[in-house]
Amino acid sequence: MSTVAPVSLSAATDPDRRVPRTIAFAQWLDAKPAEVRRGLRRVLVLAALMPLIVLLAVQAPLLPQGTVLLGYGMLVLTATVSMMYLGFARYEDPSVHPMKVSRAENFPALPAQPTVSLLVAVRDERDGIEQCVRTMVGSDYPNLEVIVIDDASTDGTPDVLRRLASELDVTVIYKQVNQGKKHALTDGVRIASGDILAFTDSDCILAPDALARCVRALVDNPQLGAVSGHARALNADDTVLTRAQDTWYDGQFRVAKAAEATFGSVTCVSGPLAVFRRDAIVNYLPAWANDTFLGREFRFATDRQLTGYVLGQVWKGRELKRRYADDPLVADHDYAERPWRVGYVRSAHVWTTVPARFRPFLKQQVRWKKSFIRNLCFTGSFMWRRGPGAAALFYGHVLFVAVAPLMAVRHLVWAPAHGLYFLTLLYLCGVLTKGFAWAVAFKLSNPGNPLWRYRLLMAALGSLLLSWLLPYSLATIRKGTWARGAQ
Repeated sequence: MSTVAPVSLSAATDPDRRVPRTIAFAQWLDAKPAEVRRGLRRVLVLAALMPLIVLLAVQAPLLPQGTVLLGYGMLVLTATVSMMYLGFARYEDPSVHPMKVSRAENFPALPAQPTVSLLVAVRDERDGIEQCVRTMVGSDYPNLEVIVIDDASTDGTPDVLRRLASELDVTVIYKQVNQGKKHALTDGVRIASGDILAFTDSDCILAPDALARCVRALVDNPQLGAVSGHARALNADDTVLTRAQDTWYDGQFRVAKAAEATFGSVTCVSGPLAVFRRDAIVNYLPAWANDTFLGREFRFATDRQLTGYVLGQVWKGRELKRRYADDPLVADHDYAERPWRVGYVRSAHVWTTVPARFRPFLKQQVRWKKSFIRNLCFTGSFMWRRGPGAAALFYGHVLFVAVAPLMAVRHLVWAPAHGLYFLTLLYLCGVLTKGFAWAVAFKLSNPGNPLWRYRLLMAALGSLLLSWLLPYSLATIRKGTWARGAQ
């Protein structure tokens, strides 16, 4: 096997600095017996959330005669408190603490050290793909095959990949026609042999132990069909915008995904590090690659839709496989549909390049909202079956995203036009209150990291600008191509 050249991690990407390790008290708490550890953690989190809980209690009597803004604000604040309680008090890293399993559940166990296929699809990433591939090959998991799929790049990326293939233990597939990320990864899986299929993005780098931690979570918890790693911004120090996105990424993983993971229903195993059991996903890759929406091929929703196939295969899987029964990924081994859980591994660190300029940032947000719309039509049709907790988180988020543009118009356009400036002021205060809560959560999760104040900026961007993109995304949902390097 070829020697892997080391990839240096800067201060911005060093796991010990960007995501500080647990402080002494948390280490002491983590070593306690399970019931003691969980009980103490819940008490501490409730105490930290008490100011927000008191605020809700004070406002509750005003709700019957209150404005629409008061009801909306209380709903958003309640959702924020609930997610933070679940994410901090109830979540535990499945690679460290095995999950509770009902005796009625029966899932096939993985080998103690399963084989893993780690794949990445790339298009026009000449300047960044080498670092990505080297961190993939540099993963400290032993039974690993690395597969890179070049999706008809035109910028010299194939030349970089040929040089890497001659030096490293990596397999490269060169596609002549650009078909998009989903087709590219599916083509890679056709030659992959792993018991576990792991995907990353071409603008990401992995911590050396990230993949091993995800594999450990799947081995120790047979009920898990897939897990997501924990992503942060690789280029956080570049601009004010990248700093704000870094704090947002941390909250979306550390709080939102952790909250969903407590119900085994993480709804998006994100592209920077998405790890699946082969038997939980391989039969559905043909449906994923050929997904259509509103009569046309849909190239977005790559992460959400793939996760949806794991979450919903008990209800949707048989029909999806029937459509592609002749495809070798279905015909060679028809795996049983199971009620898999989907989790999140907080200790599996990965860093992704985020847009440093505003225009590419808006394009990314539009793509994500299109994915949200498409996935709502699929995952939304069955999430109510996965239990009240998972359903409340999913449909509550849908309600918030759907109503946000209306609330923005009402309080930022209609209210000032009618002289109701105080209503606008209350709305802005609510935005800042929510942003401050997320900023405090970031600061507690990342002691010593000064970026927490940028979370307020991201909250303002989300409510004052990004919410307006949903109607535009819906109107243009039939348009779009895949090329990460084009951002």
